[in-house]
Amino acid sequence: MRTSRRVLVSVMVTSLAMSLSACGGSGAAATDALKITANITDRSAMETVVAAFGRENPQVKVDVTYADTDRLQSTLPARLASGTAPDVFTVWPGYGNPAALRTLEPAGRLADLSGLKFARRVPEDTKWVTRVGDATYAVPANYSGIGAIYSKKAMRDIGGTAPQTWDELLQLCDKAKAGGKVLFALGIETPWVTQLADYALAATTVYAVHPEFATEMGSGRATFAESGWRTALEKYVELDERGCFSSDPLRTSYETSVQDVAEGRAVGFIQVASSISAITAAAPELQLAMFALPATNNAAQTHMPGAVSAAYGVNADSDNKESAMKFAEFLGSDTGQNLYNQDSGTLPAIPNDHFTADPVLRELVAHQKAGTTVPFMDQLWPDPQVQQEHFTQIQNLFSGRTDVDGVLAALDDAYQEG
Repeated sequence: MRTSRRVLVSVMVTSLAMSLSACGGSGAAATDALKITANITDRSAMETVVAAFGRENPQVKVDVTYADTDRLQSTLPARLASGTAPDVFTVWPGYGNPAALRTLEPAGRLADLSGLKFARRVPEDTKWVTRVGDATYAVPANYSGIGAIYSKKAMRDIGGTAPQTWDELLQLCDKAKAGGKVLFALGIETPWVTQLADYALAATTVYAVHPEFATEMGSGRATFAESGWRTALEKYVELDERGCFSSDPLRTSYETSVQDVAEGRAVGFIQVASSISAITAAAPELQLAMFALPATNNAAQTHMPGAVSAAYGVNADSDNKESAMKFAEFLGSDTGQNLYNQDSGTLPAIPNDHFTADPVLRELVAHQKAGTTVPFMDQLWPDPQVQQEHFTQIQNLFSGRTDVDGVLAALDDAYQEG
């Protein structure tokens, strides 16, 4: 009988606790951790912001997890559908992948952030990747670029300087080889890395001479195959054949490419600017710089991919909505923007007068001011399948299972199916 009494008491206590939880929702929310999931490449930025948010909001416990791009894009939609998603999470601006804003919003997965103060301060040229209609669904966190990030020491060691033209770039590859290095570590074992080199080249070969290309693609008046994308891919292959990249890119991961630069085996790599922090974490003593990848022999034609890179959405079904909204507001404030970008090799997505850009970003800032940046290409594609196909086809290209014609045909098919 004593055992039965214990069971009865246990059941009564459990039932009482459940009843109190149901009746006192605000109390329960206050004790729950605010769950955030961010891209692993943004770890240092997010940790800095979370620490400052915690100091201002000591009553809110924050639990952050990190995952790489491929995992985030492949798992987030299912987690949102099943009710197991975090309260705040990385969401990609515009279109382009399964975890992009314009992919998630039609399914009702994102909370409307229009009532928060930051939403009124988002720049005009950024609104289109954070809004659907007149409603804001994401906090843009940083403005990033894609270019060649390199070690100044390694560049001195090979007797090189940042190239201004395509021929100079090829000559720099030769200097790197003669100096016992590769010019660019390339880790396309990690699928998302596959896109960066031809994005960097296509900024010039496609969009510099054809600024309305994305619009014309959308209306069926342009294709990948009949555009400067062909030139960009041919140049991507030429760089590989010239020995500009790691000896086995398909068996080199993003993490290995970071170490190759940090430890001097590679002069640099073609990456998003946020990867500067990864090298700095691995080799704090290195001085870094960045240049836009030239794709022609006319330096004045060189354009650079530059756009909102990281953004964050709030789960529309979050049980911790008040804290999630409070965090979104903090991230969109001058303080949040500046903290997120101070050590990340990026610029605030919502500019303010209190931020001093990292000197590494000098060329990105110059291109931004000159109007010679173009959005990241996948942000302009209407369906996630195009980017996923791009990942696969570049890996196929490097493994010899397809050629440039095959890549272009597959991309056009994926675009038309979307």
